[in-house]
Amino acid sequence: MGRVKIKKKSTFIDMTAMSDVTVLLLTFFMLTSTFVKPEPVKVNVPGSVSEIKIPETNILQILIAQDGKVFMSLDKQGDLEQLLGAMGQEYGVQFSAEETKKFMVASTFGVPMKNMKAFLAQPEEKQSELLKSADAGIPTDSLDNQFKAWVRNARAINKDLRIAIKADATTPYSVIKDVMNSLQDLRENRYNLITTLKTTSEE
Repeated sequence: MGRVKIKKKSTFIDMTAMSDVTVLLLTFFMLTSTFVKPEPVKVNVPGSVSEIKIPETNILQILIAQDGKVFMSLDKQGDLEQLLGAMGQEYGVQFSAEETKKFMVASTFGVPMKNMKAFLAQPEEKQSELLKSADAGIPTDSLDNQFKAWVRNARAINKDLRIAIKADATTPYSVIKDVMNSLQDLRENRYNLITTLKTTSEE
């Protein structure tokens, strides 16, 4: 006698529950993650053994490039709106609603106040190019220290701001010292230095 052939049954797996879980996880990560803001210059921060984490909100970040240019960023659009208005009033510059809106969505700012209106008049792609030009950077010299004005007004707007300095490892110490001296003049003696984590065995 021949062998009896057993009819194969098709296997059906209901993937509805798995799809629901996948969508829920994807939605959760999208809503809880924070996007990294683009920076006008690439900064290779020095290493340290400190494991203190900087808060994610109420941060005034000071970015110091390798060539000594200083840029700044805030994490709240409401603070940016008030800050531009305060700086405009101090330097006698009137900003329109459209210019203020552009400044509020800018990830990083760093041009002299005399060039701010021309900077905000450019599209976002052009602004990124201007921040890499030779004329970019917030003035920190003793004759026109606009950096101190930005920090002073930002602190007046938000008392809970934490200051974080992110400088390139090859930035001249004199530039970083000027920034720190300006902060001390404003009695801002507490700030964080952004570094990369390294082990104690590294040199």
